[in-house]
Amino acid sequence: MALRGSQRREPQIELRKLTDDYCEFVLKNTDASMANALRRIILVEVPTIAIELVEFEANTTVLNDEFLAHRLGLMPLVSNVVHDMKSIYEAAEDDDFLDVHFALDVRCTSDDTISVSSKDLQLDPRHPDVHPVGYHDPHDKGVLLVKMRRNQELKLKAVARKGIGKDHAKWMPVATCVFQYMPEITINHALMDTLSDEQKEEWCAADSRKTFRLNKLTQRVEVANPELYQYDGDVLAKAEEMGKPGLVSIKQKQDTFIFRVEGTGVLKPEDIVVTACEVLAKKIRNLQAAVDEEGTIHDGNGQEDMQI
Repeated sequence: MALRGSQRREPQIELRKLTDDYCEFVLKNTDASMANALRRIILVEVPTIAIELVEFEANTTVLNDEFLAHRLGLMPLVSNVVHDMKSIYEAAEDDDFLDVHFALDVRCTSDDTISVSSKDLQLDPRHPDVHPVGYHDPHDKGVLLVKMRRNQELKLKAVARKGIGKDHAKWMPVATCVFQYMPEITINHALMDTLSDEQKEEWCAADSRKTFRLNKLTQRVEVANPELYQYDGDVLAKAEEMGKPGLVSIKQKQDTFIFRVEGTGVLKPEDIVVTACEVLAKKIRNLQAAVDEEGTIHDGNGQEDMQI
């Protein structure tokens, strides 16, 4: 399959920041459709592990079974081995890795109220790497499930399985994933120089994000950080109010996007992004295979758009 020369793109990723639960990168040389496809895949098509089934043996707490099952399902589980698993929708052999089993057995025997959290779960000895986020961290209190008083009891078994956010939000690997267009800001210095220093400072102050600043040495307005601009139009409105329309030109770069991915701890942010790219590449390969079967695709005017 060959695209016309003017349509060819070579997307690139420039990593900005990477921590245990946060990733920031710039996606270049593509368009909004591809950026949004990547964002949506990160949100709902990167597989993780979450509790799917809960069997209660005893529950005399103040929360009913359904509420506790819901809380257990939303509890984030470290999913580093998810690629070794198969979901219930995939063809599997008898020895394939499908389920992770947990147990919880807590009874309050004191007069004090006790807190039952994700740290009280008993792990599956066959898969100890699958555990609640922060399970082994002594400074992490875990996810609170319920509080219990004397003689209250909670005993259950749970099964965790592989899934994706499309099926349920509990399988989403991120707390949030957003992107914004890279701003392209041009200051009309000839018009800006007609303002007094006080007016320049007043105009800069109109942007609460501090995108602009007045250089005290040159007495010229500069762009401190174009990425801080939020397209709220405040500085444009201020220029109009001062009788200086055209003081600054602000456009969106249509081929450059700033991504911010905040993980939940179930997967490393870099693994989330890499997996999302692999899923997107697979979708494109499937599309190409479908095109190969059909032959030539035509546009709405009957002209050949893509050829094999």
